[in-house]
Amino acid sequence: MAATAAVGKVKQDMPPPGGYGPIDYKRHMPRRGLSGYSLFAIGIGTMIYGYYQMVKWNRERKTLRILRQNFEEEAKIMKDVPGWTVAESRFHTTRWVPPTQDELYYLHPQSELDNAKFGCQFYT
Repeated sequence: MAATAAVGKVKQDMPPPGGYGPIDYKRHMPRRGLSGYSLFAIGIGTMIYGYYQMVKWNRERKTLRILRQNFEEEAKIMKDVPGWTVAESRFHTTRWVPPTQDELYYLHPQSELDNAKFGCQFYT
């Protein structure tokens, strides 16, 4: 018994008075990238811009198609005139000058020109 008394009594570690604080076990990851709303807005904006470019290109193609038809018709009409150059520009420049609607539709019926100018306006 003397040997056990010499070692002494073992003291167990106890929590501090009032207990330990809460343990933070949740995962705290930093936010990365854009939010879902901003990604959605970017997608919608890109789509609207793409549609705008597509409409613009289709209008330009329609203009060029009408010009080609006008030049073919002009070549038929003026084939007997000596020195006539088909599709010669009225302007003394080498730059592209977009034609007006009156110039585009001068060989077409008036109703097509009115439709091009006024679009889908219906009068009652």
